[in-house]
Amino acid sequence: MHDRLRIATAVLLLSFGAVLAACGGDGDRPTLTWYVNPDPNPPPGFSGAFGQAGIAERCSTDEYRITTESLPQSATEQRIQMLRRLVAEDPSIDLMSLDPVFTAEFAAAGALLDIPSDVEATLADGVLRGAVDGATWDGELTVAPLWANTQVLWFRKSVAEAAGLDMTQPVTWDQIIDAAVDQGRFVGVQANKYEGYVVWINALISGAGGQIVTGTEQGVDADITIDGEAGTEAARIIAKLADSSAAMPDLSVSNEGTVLGPFATDRGGFQVNWTFVYNNYAGDEATFEDLGWARYPATLEGEPSRPPIGGINVGIGASTDQPEYAVEAVQCITSLGNQVRYAVETANMPARTDAYEAPELQEQFPADLLDLYRTSIDEAGPRPASAYWATIVNATLDQWHPADSVGEGTPADSASIIHDALRGNVLL
Repeated sequence: MHDRLRIATAVLLLSFGAVLAACGGDGDRPTLTWYVNPDPNPPPGFSGAFGQAGIAERCSTDEYRITTESLPQSATEQRIQMLRRLVAEDPSIDLMSLDPVFTAEFAAAGALLDIPSDVEATLADGVLRGAVDGATWDGELTVAPLWANTQVLWFRKSVAEAAGLDMTQPVTWDQIIDAAVDQGRFVGVQANKYEGYVVWINALISGAGGQIVTGTEQGVDADITIDGEAGTEAARIIAKLADSSAAMPDLSVSNEGTVLGPFATDRGGFQVNWTFVYNNYAGDEATFEDLGWARYPATLEGEPSRPPIGGINVGIGASTDQPEYAVEAVQCITSLGNQVRYAVETANMPARTDAYEAPELQEQFPADLLDLYRTSIDEAGPRPASAYWATIVNATLDQWHPADSVGEGTPADSASIIHDALRGNVLL
């Protein structure tokens, strides 16, 4: 309870303006408002409702309709906008698309409606393990997995071949950095001062058998382990790339989008990125024909990588005026059919295992790529589930950004800052 009150109080301090009134419906038909993260742009020639808006349209019934409101592009900004209103008991947020990394914080703050136990079992049945883990807090499924995202290693087949890399076998970060340097190519990563950079740091540490923090159920008293051997290895790899010719000139502000363009040029070689990349190059014949994919690079040779995992879960606002309809709507939104159609439209992969066998999905994506996605999601290295994850992120970035400043002492320095930040002894 102490943690929950501290979280709620901290978020309320950010709040400003009046709380929005609950949305009305058409006549006697209530409206459920679903706050969604932005979808990719529809492909050329697409007509009709797209992405989450299309799901909302299909899941509206004679008893209620579902409308969507778009959240900011940044996951961090989405978190701030949603949480400040939810802890203020804003009833206008019926449904929300929520990044898995914020599940613990929202649940601990009492911002999510409890899912009935019988429905909870239905929503978790047949869902990939990695997706279920990202939707669970304190042993209970608190949100419903809609789609699950993972990062893979995208590469130019011609570059890997010229460098002598066997991409049918696991490759390490050292190997791809060395190959890129040898071939005069870039390695695209996400290293801006934002959540995406911590995704990379966490994957490197997880791949070396460590974690940024453990014992997160202890709240601010979690064990900070970023300064162990795994953290040291992660720092070494980041420093190696940052100090090499394989680093892009805009490394300190790089993100998922900025690495796409250079990859399609004569300096393109490798990039780690999410599943949307496949569709992104579909209109560029030369790049698309040279596009290869492999499991996320290993931190340590001989040890399996722990790919990043993301995606979107659907939560129900604790103060919704229509809890029964909201629970029913979530079951429709995350149904097998909607997960498959959403994946076909956006290349954001399903959370359900059986969705990968759907003919529509197998027709659009190569079978080995679908297998890679499914395996990567199931064997992923999730970011720690902490109600104080936002604080941990900011404290980590304080010491690890920019990437070219990372050195041997970075893990220990960041451990100290995380410790102080969790206890309110430093303002970030």
